[in-house]
Amino acid sequence: MPNISNTPSPRTPSRVMDVREQCVASAIRREIVLPETKPETEWLRGRAVRKMSPRWDHARLQAWWLRELSAWAADRGYVLPEWRFRITPPGEATRPLIPDVAYLAYDRLGDADESTVQTPLVPPNVVVEIRSPGDRRADVEDKAATFVRAGAELVILVNPRTRTVIAIDATERRIFSGGDSFVHATLPGFTFALSVMFDELRLRRG
Repeated sequence: MPNISNTPSPRTPSRVMDVREQCVASAIRREIVLPETKPETEWLRGRAVRKMSPRWDHARLQAWWLRELSAWAADRGYVLPEWRFRITPPGEATRPLIPDVAYLAYDRLGDADESTVQTPLVPPNVVVEIRSPGDRRADVEDKAATFVRAGAELVILVNPRTRTVIAIDATERRIFSGGDSFVHATLPGFTFALSVMFDELRLRRG
């Protein structure tokens, strides 16, 4: 069973951006606390859900996104896999969510120290989620919507089976497929042909 606690919210410096202020909307923050597990456990659609153990497709694409997004981010921020965030949409309880890959800009961290950055209370700028065969669509959609409500600028859903990429932000949902090239204003200069990314799934022998 989850542990639901009420803890005082940290004071927010006046210079902190609006997205961070959403995480301290009241004097008391209601938080759903789940144990750390392997694979990790998240709070989706009102229940604890264990992440799927990564298979070949998932692992290859996760490695690709980690490499390519890290190269793009350079001196902009951190790009990390399986980073636990404590996500708080406005008016809702804080809950743990773990993106497959997350990009968090340095300026979004504000005055966070080494302790608070372990499980940030701010949402990442960009979330990448790679569908696994056992993932329920409703859970994936709930996770994406929760990140966007909490202030993530972009959620990218990658589906190895359908060879599609869905980009979700606060205003639109765009599907990339076939010969499309991915591009989004949140990631200026970051673009790639879907065929190049999905070529990572081709089995190479020698």
